[in-house]
Amino acid sequence: MTVYLPGLLYTKTHEWVKIEQEGDQAVAVSGISDYAQEELNDVVYVELPEEGDEFEQGETYAVIESVKAASDIQMPLSGEIIAVNRALEDTPQLVNEDPYGRGWIIKLRVRNQSEADQLLDAAAYEAFIAEEG
Repeated sequence: MTVYLPGLLYTKTHEWVKIEQEGDQAVAVSGISDYAQEELNDVVYVELPEEGDEFEQGETYAVIESVKAASDIQMPLSGEIIAVNRALEDTPQLVNEDPYGRGWIIKLRVRNQSEADQLLDAAAYEAFIAEEG
């Protein structure tokens, strides 16, 4: 059963993001949704970006390979990568086991927080999945 978490925002390309304020700076943690990991099935490799890399919203920043396919992972918001989940290098299956927790992919310094207005809340994402389904 697919899980949608309140408090997270989602993209139509199946990434999730959680935005937090750290002082006067918006910082976000992101990964792929539970729906995406279910569709991919067994994740066997995650190609991670480097800390300090900068991407625009919608740009590909990582690739996830599963036994079924390779999928591009896109930036939910424009910004600079400030941390990557190195645990995924040795245990990529964390993306399947805990996509909203230990399976996070990046932490970023958000450049333009208003881009979040284009993202979906959990209810809207669930409706989007149902329409796609």
